[in-house]
Amino acid sequence: MALAETPLQVAERPAAEQDDAVPGGRRWRGKLGLWLPGGAIVLIVAACFLGPTVLGLPKPVGGNVLESYLGPGSPGHLLGTDPNGNDILSRLLHGGRASLFIAFAVNIVGLVLGGTLGALSGYLGGVVDTVIMRVLDVLIAFPSLVLTLAVAQALGPSIRNTIFALTFFSIPAVARVARSAVLRLRGQPFMAAAELAGTPAWRVLFRHLAPNIAPQLITFGMLGMGIVIIIEGALSFLGLGIPAPAPSWGNMVADGQLSLSATPMLVVWPSVALLVTVLSFNLLGENLRARWSGR
Repeated sequence: MALAETPLQVAERPAAEQDDAVPGGRRWRGKLGLWLPGGAIVLIVAACFLGPTVLGLPKPVGGNVLESYLGPGSPGHLLGTDPNGNDILSRLLHGGRASLFIAFAVNIVGLVLGGTLGALSGYLGGVVDTVIMRVLDVLIAFPSLVLTLAVAQALGPSIRNTIFALTFFSIPAVARVARSAVLRLRGQPFMAAAELAGTPAWRVLFRHLAPNIAPQLITFGMLGMGIVIIIEGALSFLGLGIPAPAPSWGNMVADGQLSLSATPMLVVWPSVALLVTVLSFNLLGENLRARWSGR
């Protein structure tokens, strides 16, 4: 009769085998990998969109200059104030609201337009595939950040123009992912059965292909959220994104660096917010990819 392994013997085995030896180990690790970053994202979104109202924070602009440079914990200003007397917590949450809104908008446009173009290209093939992919290849040939900077500079700083500029690199990337996924599905038996049954192309795309490529696109979208937030922050830092005095994490860092030695927390707070948000989206995307790739 086989003897049960001791905890020391289990610990000496490779990590993958340890998960199998410990009941529920792999299952709980997978759940934590999804729930921790997912919960962090929910908290960040709730704080940015509901926090200013629930906490009764002052407006993020139009502060009293006489209250400038107040330290953390000051009455009515939990994180203190900036050089213009604006509440830092209010600006931090309103800036996160703007950054998240832009990231959501860019990814939705990219997933819808890029996913549709990629699915059409992969399913129809032929001339349609050639034309769509050559046009997208031209956009991909340009460095994404340089192209985004050029478009943002030409259009001027605003939320709408920032969204428009960022979609230039989002759509081609999503389209290539969708096309690759559709090409892998074209040889599957259910696709052959649908074609033999005379199913219209639009029905094949929406009924059979869309549900099967959705997990890959959602995973790519989660990873794209972090990338868009970083680039939006860079544009705002350079004065090409959200125009001052409206807050965003990027222009808060830009404003804070002017007095970095005296008040470093003006840079630390938006930097930490960027780090935690981007890391949460990246971890969620990676864990979703690992979960769905193992199905």
